[in-house]
Amino acid sequence: MKHPILWIHGEALGPSNPALVAYPGRPAVFVFDTALLEGATPAQSLSLKRIGFLYECLLELPVTLRRGDVTEQVLAFAGAHGADGIVTSAATDPRFKAICRQLEPHLPLQVLEPEPFVVMQPEPNLGRFSRYWRQAERAVWAQWATAPGPR
Repeated sequence: MKHPILWIHGEALGPSNPALVAYPGRPAVFVFDTALLEGATPAQSLSLKRIGFLYECLLELPVTLRRGDVTEQVLAFAGAHGADGIVTSAATDPRFKAICRQLEPHLPLQVLEPEPFVVMQPEPNLGRFSRYWRQAERAVWAQWATAPGPR
């Protein structure tokens, strides 16, 4: 892929998003999924606090914001930019895999693995943040304690 667009989603909303790092300057899109916003998916609908958090994070990234069906909006964005592929970062949300399956017949899709926030053994349960954080907190603070300080 020489001219991909970047699909940014809710599981990688920082400047270290692997797609943004691998393809700096490429057009990027985030789609507020109408079905998810309206609670029409098997997942819970998003709270206003979560929507506000997403929006504030996105304001700090070089992305275009859209609302609608994710597949339709990503493909329309790709078409508008003459893209020859789509690059995104991996996600744990089962809807992510379904959207990827819908995109793949139309354009090549590259899914990049993000650097883990913390390495844990055994693999953490990502179903709820609070459960994950109880397992991860000790390892995270241990990393900070051994990190070199300011000079």
